[in-house]
Formats: sequence, C-alpha cells, structure tokens
Amino acid sequence: MLSKRAYNFNAGPAALPLEVLERAQAEFVDFRESGMSIMEMSHRGAIYESVHNEAQERLLSLFGNPEGYKVLFLQGGASTQFAMIPMNFISAGQVGSYVMSGSWADKAFKEAKLAGGAHVAASSEDKSFLAIPDLNSIQAADNAAYLHVTSNETIEGTQYAEFPDSGSIPLIGDMSSDILSRSFDINKFGLIYAGAQKNLGPSGVTVVIAKEEMIAESPSNIPSILRYSTHYNNNSLYNTPPSYSIYMVNEVLKWIGEQGGLAGVESKNRDKAGLLYNTIDGSDGYYRGVAEQGSRSIMNVTFRMQSEDAEKQFVKAAEKEGFIGLKGHRSVGGLRASIYNAVPYENIKALVDFMNHFRQSQG
Repeated sequence: MLSKRAYNFNAGPAALPLEVLERAQAEFVDFRESGMSIMEMSHRGAIYESVHNEAQERLLSLFGNPEGYKVLFLQGGASTQFAMIPMNFISAGQVGSYVMSGSWADKAFKEAKLAGGAHVAASSEDKSFLAIPDLNSIQAADNAAYLHVTSNETIEGTQYAEFPDSGSIPLIGDMSSDILSRSFDINKFGLIYAGAQKNLGPSGVTVVIAKEEMIAESPSNIPSILRYSTHYNNNSLYNTPPSYSIYMVNEVLKWIGEQGGLAGVESKNRDKAGLLYNTIDGSDGYYRGVAEQGSRSIMNVTFRMQSEDAEKQFVKAAEKEGFIGLKGHRSVGGLRASIYNAVPYENIKALVDFMNHFRQSQG
C-alpha cells in the first residue's frame, strides 16, 4: 500500500508524475518480457535502442516536429553545456554574447570566458536580477558566434515571457528549469539544452535539441567526447548513455502527451502559478513576491516574509505538515516553491491553505 506522498516543492531533482513512477515500477524488474530490467540491457541492443529512438521522436513531436532539428542525449548536466557551447561554436576572433538574467546565466557566462570569450548583451544586475532584461536592450556583439539566454532563473524566480529575435545570430537557450512547461516557437533557436531533473525526468541525462547544421561538424582540436558532432554522428550512443534516465524521460514525454501536450501543460501550470501568486499578493504584505510582476516564473515562485526568523518558522511548520523543499536557495535566502509540470494543482491548493492557516495562527 502506498504511504502518503510528500508535497514535493524541491527545485531539482524534483517531483515526477506519480503515474510515471507507477508505470516504471511495474516494468522495473522485467522490461517487455525480456527477463531483465532496462537498466541491465546493452545500449547496443534492439530493445534499448527502440526506447532511445522513441524518446527522441516523441520529444520533437511535442514541439511540432520542427524540420532540421536533432535530439541528443548527453551527460554532465547544464554545467557541461556551459563549457561545450563556447568550445564548439566560438571561432578565433569571436565571442559568445550572454544575456545576464541571474545566477545560472552568470555561470554560463563565466565558462564562456574560460573557453573562448564572452560578451554581455544585456543585464538586469541593476535590478538585483529580479527581472528579465528588456528585450529591446539586448545587443549581441558584432562578432558574436551566438546569443545565449537562460529562459528561467530558478534561484531568483524569473522567466522570459517572450524570447528575443536574434536575427542571423544563432539563439541558444538554457531551458533546464522550464522546458516543456509551455508553448513557444523552437524555430527561433539554433540550440536549446536542459538537465532532465526538473521537468523531463530523473537526473543523469541532459537533453540537447539543435539545428543539425550547428552540430554536424565540430572543431577537431577539442576532445571527442565534448564535440557535438561526435554525439550527432553516433545517435548519442558514442559511449554508454544514462539508459534508465532516458527510459524515464520517454515515460514523462508520454505523460505530457496525455496532459494535452504543451498547450495542456501550460494551462495547468498557469492555473497553479496564478493560485500561488494570488495568495502571496492578497496577504496584505505578510508574504511578498520577490520577482518583478512582468518577469515572474510559473515554475519557481520566490517570496519573502517579514523576517528571516519568520521564514525559518514557516519552513519548520511546513515540513511537519509534509511540505518539502520550500527553503529558498542558500545564495539568496527567503522561500521558494518549485511547481514544475509534475506538481499537481492539489498540492498547490494544499500549500495555499497551509499559508493562510500559518498567517492566521501567527496573528
């Protein structure tokens, strides 16, 4: 019998759909009557390769099957992508242009400085990164190899409402924390990437979706494993892939399709975020939203209370009631509810009820 599930608001690794976990449990020991778990199979075998290819196809189908794009399954998280991108795309005399929107954009920028060269295309540092830079302020360098954006900043709780038009310069997006949470035109991007552990599946696999002409050839002076072309030419099977994580991604993608695809998931996510933000805004200042209104994330809701002591009491009381992961990132403090695709509306309703009760109990 299933014990009571926690109200999981962790920022990552994060909640997975219960339906997916139950399906995976049923197939865990004997996958497709093979007598083995999929974790025990050769990645060169027909059964695993069918799952691998199915996950790639299913992911592209959720984006409307854009022409000329390829899915790669890599390892090392977004942090490895921070280095691979400049290593693969910045040629002599070029730089990567970065929109500085918060903590994760800063990490990507610093890796580019080491690996090739980096330029600040726009920044919201003057607003303590509590807003996304105005799209009209974004100016890529004349010698930019690409323009890089971080679509959702998990720490500050900000998110792009729309994406910039980068013209002839390829647009690259770190979508680790909001991929598949809403509809957008992938054709605007030359490449997007995401660690799986927030909206796609468990940790261990990183998804890259790129225009094929960007990844078909890579510089020959970087290690083979760090070349996009290596993985492109080998269908992401150059070395042993994180096979179980990819299997789980495929199951999550099926689940997203069952929710009505990106349009269905986005509607649910906006309802969840709206309920939580309305509670914060309607608390007469007891709870205070951190991000500026026009930049608020529908994935990571950041808020503060009147003091750090009050926030500690809130977290302690919440944990007793089964609410997990509400403490803000250690670098900024405060409170944060990560409400990714797999977090059901009922959990947001329970959190809102708890917030109202806590406020009343404190007088």
